[in-house]
Amino acid sequence: MTKDNLKEQIRLILNGSHWDPFEILGNHIVKKDGRKAVAIRAFLPEAAESWVIDVETKKSYRMERIHRDGFFEAIIADRKDVFPYRLRVHTPEGTVTEFVDPYSFLPVLTDFDLHLLGEGTHYRSFDKLGAHIMDVGGVKGVHFAVWAPNAKRVSVIGDFNNWDGRRHPMRVLGSSGIWEIFIPGLGEGTLYKFEIRTKRKQILVKADPYAFFSEVRPKSASVVFDIEAYRWNDARWLEKRAATNWLASPLAIYEVHLGSWMRVPEEDNRYLTYEELSGKLIPYVKEMGYTHIELLPVTEHPLDASWGYQTIGYYAPTSRFGTPTGFMRFVDTCHAHDIGVILDWVPAHFPTDGHGLGEFDGTCLYEHEDPRKGFHPDWGTKIFNYGRKEVKNFLLSNALFWCEKYHVDGLRVDAVASMLYLDYSRKEGEWVPNEFGGKENLEAIDFLKSFNVMTHRSHPGILTIAEESTAWPGVSKPVYLGGLGFSLKWNMGWMHDMLEYFSKDPVHRKYHHNNLTFSLLYAFSENFTLALSHDEVVHGKRSLLNKMPGDLWQKFANLRALYAFLYTHPGKKLLFMGGEFGQWDEWNHDKSIDWHLLEFEQHRALQRFVRDLNTLYRSERSLYEVDFQSDGFRWIDFHDSDHSVISFIRYSKDENDFLVIVFNFTPVPRTGYRIGVPTRAFYEEVLNSDSGFYWGSNMGNAGRLTADPIPWHGYRFSLLLTLPPLSVIILKPSKH
Repeated sequence: MTKDNLKEQIRLILNGSHWDPFEILGNHIVKKDGRKAVAIRAFLPEAAESWVIDVETKKSYRMERIHRDGFFEAIIADRKDVFPYRLRVHTPEGTVTEFVDPYSFLPVLTDFDLHLLGEGTHYRSFDKLGAHIMDVGGVKGVHFAVWAPNAKRVSVIGDFNNWDGRRHPMRVLGSSGIWEIFIPGLGEGTLYKFEIRTKRKQILVKADPYAFFSEVRPKSASVVFDIEAYRWNDARWLEKRAATNWLASPLAIYEVHLGSWMRVPEEDNRYLTYEELSGKLIPYVKEMGYTHIELLPVTEHPLDASWGYQTIGYYAPTSRFGTPTGFMRFVDTCHAHDIGVILDWVPAHFPTDGHGLGEFDGTCLYEHEDPRKGFHPDWGTKIFNYGRKEVKNFLLSNALFWCEKYHVDGLRVDAVASMLYLDYSRKEGEWVPNEFGGKENLEAIDFLKSFNVMTHRSHPGILTIAEESTAWPGVSKPVYLGGLGFSLKWNMGWMHDMLEYFSKDPVHRKYHHNNLTFSLLYAFSENFTLALSHDEVVHGKRSLLNKMPGDLWQKFANLRALYAFLYTHPGKKLLFMGGEFGQWDEWNHDKSIDWHLLEFEQHRALQRFVRDLNTLYRSERSLYEVDFQSDGFRWIDFHDSDHSVISFIRYSKDENDFLVIVFNFTPVPRTGYRIGVPTRAFYEEVLNSDSGFYWGSNMGNAGRLTADPIPWHGYRFSLLLTLPPLSVIILKPSKH
């Protein structure tokens, strides 16, 4: 290397614009006086003096300062080939440090890694990109790697180098667009970001897309964390999960926002930690009889005043509640109590925060450049470019990551409709048709199919759930049969129809009877989850209890009837936190749900009712075993709109195992009300929502009835019932 060339190389290092810092830094074979020697160069702006220490011979060589800003060089004539060494630095303050030079290492990523990453088929990319604690050649440190194909220079910056982008510039590996560096001496807890110099000479500071942990907001640095250290204790649960047919099993989901389920008002209204949630939330869910907890996004996000759907850290559980280890322990504890964990997952869009994925290397890397495809007008967020193989790989790896590293039992995919349609929430002229002129997003559809195939193949027993609000066909049909491949789909139509019906004064309900019955026309077209979700208790929609008409007693009776219809209608079940005891207020991100309401009997009674619904649901196969085929459901009578009464039967796979379910949706008691039943037997009243135990009026049928040999409703036998007001009675045949 000529002096002029060396001078130019040093200039590029000093101004932070060198494309390949390993070309000049570290050890290099050179000629000195016509003979081979080794040159070792280092940029050490903090050094007053520096030495090279030969690890093998223990000799030390004083380095010459060849630039006043701290560029040092040592020419070692008695070495003919590169060798292991350390650098010793004396600072002007008199401190002495010794360390292994990051620029003395060969690349860590292999050609095969780069090949798979380049073609978008490295589905464990989280093992290669990001920050990983490792041992390289007997030296412990952290390996950093990031995809930024259009950057001019990428550096790791952090508290270890005073956030100076000139100190640890990375090498780019061929044409892969992957930048990497191994920095010895770093370990868990190191704060870092990537500083990116763009082709337009901008300097961007970005969080690591693959970071396993982050600083607590509003700070935004990534944090090195060893997620391999935790030892799981849930082998029994995972084995059981893989062997379970969840579509024919009870699935009662408690939907939770961790930041507002419960706070500690005595300590400045702080959040509970993952460990505290393990001790409080899990026993509560177990006591209430739920089978699963669904968590609104726990991936790292910047805004407390949100559900968490604007994800910044796709690979990091939020630091609001503790560490990744704390979250692992939470999931592990759920499994120890036979409770599954479902995460809300957001591959539809991401926020525009400067430290996030947007224009990551100065170009639209993760998102579409055309705003008609890459910007979401409703949410002010960016839309992933699913057609770019590296982006698809990032998201597919992320889905597998949560299943593998955190043992989650399901992923509920948010905003699927916005992914499926190019014209979603757009006016004419604001969207770009697909290659065939249609409005379907073919690249997103391909991504969703790949996601479902890979997730189910890699982790048997995993549930994938689509929040999809349109009539897109085959959402929960297997991919090999032409569907999208989800396990389940939220039944948004059912939720809309039910809430509209129950908000009506009972005197008007006879004109809206179709709201009750319409869902049975399509109930078996998909594998539906019936959700009374977080979306329905915000933005002026009022809480579920507050939607109910009538006086205080009627509001609670109506809500019990709604919950009973949720649990007896075909489909899996989901209820948002607070609904189980009758929250009056809408959801508020700044405080706990209103636990103080349990001081009042009517709220405690509603909570008991939901607990008993869960108990009955889990104990009666007819309520869950045949949810998605029509032979699990049969109407007795759906025509009595004048009285707002419906009755039906739920069957298990055994046609002799069934429940008779009768609803009265008016506050008028009905005596001498006859319905047909299929067998002559005693019928036990296994649940009556009007029981005084549930704060009802205590009307009923004395717990037991005998079927009469009187044909009715097309059945050979019938029951003469008393129907309490605003109620459900559930009857089970018994021969004794």
